Amino acid sequence: MWHRECPTEGETVNRRTGVSGGARAAEALRLDGVSKAYGAAGNTVKALDGVDLSLPAGSFTAVMGPSGSGKTTLLHCAAGLERPDAGRVAVDGAEIGHGSEAALAKFRRDRVGFVFQQYNLLPILTVGQNVVLPLKLAGRKIDAARVDSALRAVGLADRTGDLPEGLSGGQRQRVAIARALVTDPGVVFADEPTGALDLRSAGDVLALLRTTVREHGTTVVMVTHDPVAASYADAVVFLADGRIAGSLVDPSVEAVAERLVHLGDRVDRHHRAGV
Repeated sequence: MWHRECPTEGETVNRRTGVSGGARAAEALRLDGVSKAYGAAGNTVKALDGVDLSLPAGSFTAVMGPSGSGKTTLLHCAAGLERPDAGRVAVDGAEIGHGSEAALAKFRRDRVGFVFQQYNLLPILTVGQNVVLPLKLAGRKIDAARVDSALRAVGLADRTGDLPEGLSGGQRQRVAIARALVTDPGVVFADEPTGALDLRSAGDVLALLRTTVREHGTTVVMVTHDPVAASYADAVVFLADGRIAGSLVDPSVEAVAERLVHLGDRVDRHHRAGV
């Protein structure tokens, strides 16, 4: 589905693994001066404040920060689930425009994959039907080989006809990952993908996300509060008060936890000062 022996013209290669990632822009995600506020005039809360971010194709990035730091808003704006008040967002080289909601929905279907904490599988559909749903919604041809490849990649090719209720939480999340991959998106956004899982299942899901990056050149952006989850990523981007507050390459659990403690101290100081 994703792997080819050597890249052809227009393809990019995962810098860490040398694996071809399809016809992709070298820059998977770019945010320029992105700001977002909530609330009525005179009582607004700025969730994002002029965020600049650039992530290369074939990377696995965790986004972390204290509660209220803006990490979920960042994901929503980057994925086209919300429109920023200011700034620009580009996914896989294509800018998210200011057109209609229908145009924005089409952009998400064509460019983005999603993995949510609660799986978001339809209980009346089989595993296979859940996986092909994004293709149907996009009006794209159902390629049985592509669907089979996606399910094999997550280790569930033998569960195609099962309903979600017959799967464990970890298996349901792997179905959700297959669903996100089947459209060959520019970026897969994962919002607390292990938040509802036990430790073993969480480790399996995180290892699978890392494998899709390292072996298939997928780009993954994951919001998480868990230093263990973040340690599976290539890099961590930290947010505080709606702004980028640093990054960490090749993160360890200990290094992430220490950085988060200092970020929390910073937010507490701002709150005490009335900022």
